[in-house]
This record gives sequence, structure tokens and C-alpha cells, in this order.
Amino acid sequence: MSKKRNKKQSDIHQDNTEILREDSFENAGPEEVAEEYEAVAMQTQDDSTGEETLSGGEEPLETVGEDTPADEKAPEDMGSDPAKESSPAEEDMNEDPEEEELEEDLEEELEEDLDEESEEDLDEESEEDLEEEDTGRRRKRRRRGRRKEKKSLGKKPWIIGGSILGGLLVIYLGISAFFMGYFFINTTINGKDFSGKTVADVEDYLKEQVKNYELTIVELNNEKDVIKGSEISLVYKENSEVEDALKKQNPLLWVTSFFSKSSTDVRIQVSYDDQALEDKIQSIKAVTQEQTEPVSAYPKFDGSSFVIEPEVYGTAVNMEALTEKIEEHITEFNPTLDMLEEECYKLPKYTSESPEVQEACDAMNKYCEASITYTMTENVVVDKNLISTWLTYDENMQVTFNEDAVREWMRGFGSTYDTVGSTRTITSPSGKTVEVSGGTYGWSIDEDTETQNLINSIKNGEVATREPAYAQTAASHSAQDWGTTYIEVDLSAQHMWYIVDGSVAFQADVVTGLPTPNRATPAGVYSILYIQRNATLIGEKDPATGEPIYRTPVSYWMPFTWQGHGFHDATWQPGFGGSLYQSIGSHGCVNMSYSDAGTLFGMIGAGTPVVLHY
Repeated sequence: MSKKRNKKQSDIHQDNTEILREDSFENAGPEEVAEEYEAVAMQTQDDSTGEETLSGGEEPLETVGEDTPADEKAPEDMGSDPAKESSPAEEDMNEDPEEEELEEDLEEELEEDLDEESEEDLDEESEEDLEEEDTGRRRKRRRRGRRKEKKSLGKKPWIIGGSILGGLLVIYLGISAFFMGYFFINTTINGKDFSGKTVADVEDYLKEQVKNYELTIVELNNEKDVIKGSEISLVYKENSEVEDALKKQNPLLWVTSFFSKSSTDVRIQVSYDDQALEDKIQSIKAVTQEQTEPVSAYPKFDGSSFVIEPEVYGTAVNMEALTEKIEEHITEFNPTLDMLEEECYKLPKYTSESPEVQEACDAMNKYCEASITYTMTENVVVDKNLISTWLTYDENMQVTFNEDAVREWMRGFGSTYDTVGSTRTITSPSGKTVEVSGGTYGWSIDEDTETQNLINSIKNGEVATREPAYAQTAASHSAQDWGTTYIEVDLSAQHMWYIVDGSVAFQADVVTGLPTPNRATPAGVYSILYIQRNATLIGEKDPATGEPIYRTPVSYWMPFTWQGHGFHDATWQPGFGGSLYQSIGSHGCVNMSYSDAGTLFGMIGAGTPVVLHY
């Protein structure tokens, strides 16, 4: 029994040692945990050695028995371990569900051990079973200890991470507090960098700028003028503009300034002598020199199409823009003003890049696609070379097709190719060559109709070959537009010929009008209006009687004017040809014998040309 008791006490001591080890693991680092495991292993080895000594029946058995009271007090001694010294409240706070379970298991085992000591009739076989059972319990406790150790170690990264985040938050808020009184990084005010500066820093800078400020004005040809602040009594006026700019910052967003620039335009208030500044502006070289106005880019016909003619910059100054820019530069304390870059010169309204100019070119080239060819004595072509002269653009690059210009051209075209009343040359079958003018026969273009036709063709971009619209036509576009078939009357020779295809088909002597202003036969080129049998010719009214001066019936009537001039038979005439017309001439008609009149009547028709000349 004594041997069994000693073994049990040894096991209990080992269990208590393990409990102490587990309790100490809770707050130990990795190295301390390793040391505790080593100590437990050594203790286990010592207990095993003690068992062997007891089983050998040597002297130390008696000593163990004497130490039993001390072993029974072991729990109290262990309770004095520094690791266990804590207040009840702290122990309650540090208790873990697994730890409580372990303590309850230990108490149950101690009770079981005490009960087993009172049993003296255990045999050797029961003792071995008990030892195996105790060994299993110890292994179980070790596994629980290791699990608890891992759980304790798993909490540490979260604690460390939380501490780091808390520290960073404190730093971030501290920097935010800093930027409550300082401008963000990458902050520019009126073009100057004021990163990390205060309102006072900005205002001090502005005051210093005013003190020694000079504005250099760069003009064309690198001419320069300088306006000094002292010359215009320039003074800085303090205001809240800079402070307001700082207040617009959100301090909590300071980190965003590292990734984007903040540009603030502060309208600095300064005072200066307006009249002194105006005098300085008026004395600038660019203002006092000769002013050349700029020329905008515009559509220009290059012989093939309309292209953009580049703009031309002049020297004329835009006084309104110049004054505004000078005041702006003074306010912002900019040291240099380039008049060309700041557009202080008058600029052309349109440049080569202006879409309006290109659109105008396109519209004008659309008109120029048309080409109309008139077949006259030679071809007359209306194409882009002529059409381009009828196209204009206004100040807004709006294209206009000048229809009045088309009408004017058509009048010239008509006067060139209209032959009515024009002077022609004729050679009689007798070999006589004379000029003849006047009359109603010939080409006459219907100018109104053809003008509109041409305008429509150009607007539609039409390409065509045609004759113009005519009010009346002739036989040919040659110099003798009456062609090769016509009637010729030589008023001087008192003779007539009917020419067919260039050859004389009929001829006869005639008597023409008495050579007086009211009765002379008119010279010129005419045509037979119509032919009529058995007509009565009625003369003008006699003012005295109110009756026609004559009523003469004829058998063959072939008029060539609407005023009553024509060919007819005149049976009352005693003869024909010679100089009879000078004494017994007609009232303007061409008198023929009855037979000759009948022959001619049968050979001609309406439209036959009639050429009368002296």
C-alpha cells in the first residue's frame, strides 16, 4: 500500500506541475513556451526514476513517506506561485472555459486517487490498469494545453494590427489639423506655388511683389515697354481672398493633394492711379505706331477651284483687350505680357483653320461644277472660270450667287450674238458689195428666259451643250445670217433678185417708194410675214377727212413689215425700173408687174429673208 501511495502522489505532483506549466504558457512568448515544455519533460523523467527507486525497496521509500504531508500541501504551495498571484476579480476576468474544465478534471482525479488509497486489496493487475489510465489522462491534458497555447498565440496579430491602425489614424488626424492653417501640397495661387504655406506667407509675398513690381510688355518685332508699379501708385489692399481660399480646403482630404494639383485664382485687390495707367498704355509703342488692320482667311479661286487664302496679321491694337490684359497682369503680379500671345492685337475673324472658310470654299466649288456650252458661230462656254466671278461671300462667310451678274452677262451675250438690226455686208449678183443695216430679221436671244435657265443649270451643277432660248431665229450664224435663200432688192438700181441656195432663181425690175421721209422704202433685213391673195391695201388716214388716203385692191400681197411695206402687183404703174420711183414712187411698197408678182408669190413663203439696200 505504501508503494502504491507513493506512486499516486508522484502522479499527482506531476499533474500539478503540468497545470502550472499550462497556466504559465498563457502569458509566455514562444521561447518561454519551449523552456516550459523542456522542464515538464525533465520532471516526468525524475518521477519515473523515483518510481523505480521505490519499487526497489531502498531507503528513500521511507523519506517519501515522511514527505507525504508536504506533498499533500502541494496545492497550497503551488498557489503561491507568482504566476498565480492575482486578485479574485482578475482571476475571474482571465478565466477561460477550457481552464475551468481542466481544474474540474483535476479535482475529480484527486478524489479518485484518495478513494483508491483506501483500497488495500488491489492486486498487481489493477495497478497496471490504473497506471495506463493515468498515462492517458496526462496525454489528454498535454493536448489541451497545446490547443490553448495555439489559441493564445492566434490573438496576437489582431492586437498588433489594431495598434498599428490606431497609431496611423492618430498621425493622419494630426496632419489634417496641420492643414487647417496651411495650404495643401501642389497648391498654386495666381500661378505661384504655395504648398505648405500659411495665409500670412501668401500675403507677405503679395506685398513684396507690389513694392518692386514692373510689367514688361513684349510687342511685335520684339519691341518692349515697361510699366512700373511706382509710376501708377500701385498699392496692395488687404482682403479675405487668401483666407477664403484656405477655408475652402477640407483638411481631412489632404492626402489627395499628392495626386492632383490645386490651382486657385485669387483676385488680388490693388489700387492704382487709373489715369496714370491709361497714360502709360497710350504711350506704348504698339499703340503709337501706324495701325495695320488684319485680313481674315478667305476663299480664293486659283484657276481650278476655290482654296483657302491664309489670314494676315496686322499691327492694329485691340485697345479693349490690351487694357484688360494689363490690368489682369498687374493684379496677378505677372512680370511679362506678350501682346501677341495674349491676343492684344486685332485678330482676323477667320483663320485657315476656321471651318466657316472651308464650308464657303465647298459651297463655291459646288457652283463651279456646272459647265454650259452655247453653240454659236464659235462655242461659248460658261464654266468655273466665269462662274467663279459671280460668287461672293460676306463677313460671315455666307456664299452668294450673284444672279444680277448673270443677267448682265446675258445682255452682253445677246448683244454679241443678236443680229437683228446689226450691220451686215452683202454682195449682189451684179457684183456690187454694200453694207446693210436695220430691219427686223436676225437672231434675237430671249435674255430673260435664258438667264433663268443658266442660273438653274449652275445651281444644279449641270454640264450641258445647247443653244440659248431665242425670241427669234435666223437661217445661219454666219456673217450673212439670212443664209443662201433670200430676196434681195437694190433700191438704187430698182431691181430685185430671188436667190435660192446661192443662185438667182428669179429677178425683175421694180418701183419702190418715193424718196421722201414718209414714203421711202426702208432699207434693212426683214422677212416675209405672210402671203395673201386678193388683199386690199389701206393707207394712212387723212387728217382733213378722217378717211384713209387710199384703198387699193391687189391680187398678190407679200408684206415684210407690220407697218404695211411689202411686195404686190401694181397694174397702175406705167413701167418698172429706172428712175420712175423718184417721181411716181409708191408709199413704201415694192411695186411689181402683175405677172412678176404672181411668179414671186408662187416661189416664196412666210419667213423668207428680204434684204433691201441702196
